[in-house]
Amino acid sequence: MGKPASILTRRFVLGGLLAGAGAPGLAEPLTRSLRPVARPEAGRRVAEAEMLVARAGLSGKIGYAVADAATGEVLEVRNPLLGLPPASVTKAVTALYALETLGPEHRFVTRLLATGPVRDGRLDGDLVLTGSGDPVLDTDMLGALVDRLAEAGVREVTGRFLYHAGALPRLAAIDPRQPPHVGYNPAISGLNLNFNRVHFEWKRAGGGYDVTMDARARLYAPTVSVARMQVVDRKGPVYTYSSKGGVDEWTVAQGALGKGGARWLPVRRPALYCAEVFETLASAAGIALPGAEEVAAIPGGTALAEHRSAPLRDILRGMLKYSTNMTAEAVGLASTIARGGQPATLAESAEAMSGWVAGRMGARKARFVDHSGLGDASELSAIEMVRMLVAVAPEGTLRGLMKQVHLRDGRGRPLYDHPVEIRAKTGTLNFVSALAGYVTPPAGRELAFAIFTADMERRASLSPQELERPAGGRSWITRSRRLQMGLLERWIGLYA
Repeated sequence: MGKPASILTRRFVLGGLLAGAGAPGLAEPLTRSLRPVARPEAGRRVAEAEMLVARAGLSGKIGYAVADAATGEVLEVRNPLLGLPPASVTKAVTALYALETLGPEHRFVTRLLATGPVRDGRLDGDLVLTGSGDPVLDTDMLGALVDRLAEAGVREVTGRFLYHAGALPRLAAIDPRQPPHVGYNPAISGLNLNFNRVHFEWKRAGGGYDVTMDARARLYAPTVSVARMQVVDRKGPVYTYSSKGGVDEWTVAQGALGKGGARWLPVRRPALYCAEVFETLASAAGIALPGAEEVAAIPGGTALAEHRSAPLRDILRGMLKYSTNMTAEAVGLASTIARGGQPATLAESAEAMSGWVAGRMGARKARFVDHSGLGDASELSAIEMVRMLVAVAPEGTLRGLMKQVHLRDGRGRPLYDHPVEIRAKTGTLNFVSALAGYVTPPAGRELAFAIFTADMERRASLSPQELERPAGGRSWITRSRRLQMGLLERWIGLYA
């Protein structure tokens, strides 16, 4: 495929920016903050960085950097070259990787193909559902695809109902070390649906519970058979998972259910899930289909209908706002494949992205193990992240996709009317917290910043049972976020 025009057209000031002796303030490695020279009145109003760090009382390591977004001048750093897990800040890098590779107007296409002619409402051949890895396809969109099939005149299929999901590699989970029931760690394939999650709902009924597993969206909520739930009288664990005969078999502890509720659970066979939901919706529309069969290659045929996703830029905006891991992995994999790669794992695709970051951005020490930041073995330094932010600042593409972050008052309440705008990406894992983005004042200079904190020893000591709610985890994250807000207030007062 032809490459889209680069969004990284900057003069790469940046080619050597922050990369070595030519970078302001980085002629040699730094391990502590640069002490800014401030006006006396500003100095009295702005907290010292060391005081903010001490007040946070964080265990582990801290690295940060802030620079003039227009010139790349480094204004303040602490452990700038220290590689730490960027967590979901990785998604900002993935967004740049995808925009550069696929282009902001790229759309994922889900198609229905016919291997034979349609006569008098009957397709004399096979119907084939094919995906290109669309990460935001949902049940309502599948319903619209069924409507288009009906508009094409199809009421019956004499052949088979086939589905193909080979556009992306089939991966059972993003990070196999995560608890099996967390919805942010689903499977990935070339056919994805509802972020590859199934909706589990329960209601007390008599002496037990009524439970449903469905593919819920705004208009449709068809029940599914690829995932089943059994309520079990036990104290723990809350959930167990196994796969039998291609079905996700779940159990849940009755004592954890209360009167009723709902949650999303990950789907481990997303292509089959998508095909089953399509078959159910087609049946409801009066289109009879045989049971779905997967094929390794797309057979030749004629396109009957298709669904085109929103433009990539809109998909990425949603990814950065809601931090959807599945979107990041699907988009990252699609980008690596578009660049000629053949990744069989997320690690292989992430390695390709690391190579792109090194060659395109000069961040030669950056190392990624996935595209979402869920894996804690990824490493990125604050100065390398700032380098990327400065490089793309003139185009404003990434800034425009990032969500707004509000400063907070002493009670933690957002300051919605603050005149300085902050657009950034957050990242959170147990005992890992990251924030990176832009500070844009009404007048003055724009700043690019990155703040990474992590206690990897404490994280490594967690047992599988502690991964969802580790003791002390919430207070650690709260202290890290308080440090982030304090540093932002400081930099706004001194530099912006």
